[in-house]
Amino acid sequence: MPSPTGQASDAAARLLLIDRDPAGGRAMAGNLSSCFFKAPHIAEVRSGRAAADLLRGESYDIVLLDLGSLDDLAPQTEDAVARLVKLASGALVVALADGASVSSAVAAMRAGAHDYVAKPISGPAFATRIGELAHRHGKARALTIETGSSPLSESFAGFVGASTQMQFVYEQIARIAPSAAPVFITGESGAGKDVCAEALHQRGPRASKRFVAINCAAIPRDLMESELFGVARGAYTGAHEDRKGAAELADGGTLFLDEIGEMDLSLQSKLLRFLQTGTISRVGEASTRQVDVRVICATNRNPMQMIAERKFREDLFYRLHVLPIHLPPLRQRPADILVLARHFLDLYSREEHKAFSGFANETANLLIARDWPGNVRQLQNLVRRMVVMFDGGEITADMVAAADIESIGLARETPRVAPNRRQPVLPLWQQEQRIIEDAIESFGGNIALAAAALELSPSTIYRKRQAWAEMAGKRGAA
Repeated sequence: MPSPTGQASDAAARLLLIDRDPAGGRAMAGNLSSCFFKAPHIAEVRSGRAAADLLRGESYDIVLLDLGSLDDLAPQTEDAVARLVKLASGALVVALADGASVSSAVAAMRAGAHDYVAKPISGPAFATRIGELAHRHGKARALTIETGSSPLSESFAGFVGASTQMQFVYEQIARIAPSAAPVFITGESGAGKDVCAEALHQRGPRASKRFVAINCAAIPRDLMESELFGVARGAYTGAHEDRKGAAELADGGTLFLDEIGEMDLSLQSKLLRFLQTGTISRVGEASTRQVDVRVICATNRNPMQMIAERKFREDLFYRLHVLPIHLPPLRQRPADILVLARHFLDLYSREEHKAFSGFANETANLLIARDWPGNVRQLQNLVRRMVVMFDGGEITADMVAAADIESIGLARETPRVAPNRRQPVLPLWQQEQRIIEDAIESFGGNIALAAAALELSPSTIYRKRQAWAEMAGKRGAA
């Protein structure tokens, strides 16, 4: 099944399905086949013993285990799964269980399964989950889903991506857009905060009015007030006429303050007064003007840390932080990487009047495995560079290497580490604690949002934090 952009070279995944129910197995196989860019090769067996025999001579990318179909291999579910995991030689192993079989599913994960999913499954959602698990466990080969054939939105108001993380963002935008309350967008540089702000404007009741964006980091400090609130004629040398600022230009529409954390503290107090009163005063003017705007702001920094460092007013933060949206970095949504890459390849191929057939399988794996510190903007720039540098055909790993100037520069600047010097390995619970606490910090202390991003329940995070505190107390007492 070729992808929408014609990437016929992407190798198909090999999938083994173990399910004793023939009808259910066929339905599941057909459902999954339509969800990948290239239909996987699916082998079906009806028992654990038949699966073991097949795995001794064949290799697979994905093994789906119906836990109720393994009793002929070993009396205990955990033992049967452990034997199949060992025979699967590094495949992605996912346990399938009925809703009432949670204890068996947990046992399967103890035995080495990478995840478990309650039956019945949704093909598109499950395929998305497979793609995310494959990246997390270093098994990226051929596991990219065909989001265009699924009910998940591949694009939304300027965004491209169908991962579960982006579906959550789309739902937030749809709910928040009709409101007039301020929105506070957080996310790393290049994650699409400006796209999010424009989407909120376009889908809201102010769409027919102006959307005015101002980058607080790009304007010199002494000019920021006049850019934001305007200037009266004669206010200073060179002010030959009255000039409206961004807030006044956006009257009736939306004012987007990008990189709000870079705003000077003295101006923050004036912005707070504007938010409280809805009035502005141009620089050099004593009178006030009424302005009706919806304010959206964004930052790539941790607002709570800025408050702690006295670089951001706490009262202004709570005035702005009414409706928060966090944009996940690209490395946390690997299912979107090739979707975005193909979108940019198609876009810039048309723009440059060139014919590219897609990404070689090796190249796809290379893109999915990267961390993307520059997020979507970095991926976009890389694809555009390749389109400009080369004449067409299939995108190879050599093309990526030639166009990837960010990695070349980083390699030159990064000192080499002695090959025999190993980095210290922290205990698993400490690594887990660091991941969870970092997620909570990135969401400004909001445990519910951090739990959603980590695909945990908030109660799990609370229990773990309590356990860590008890452990710390015991070590202190000792």
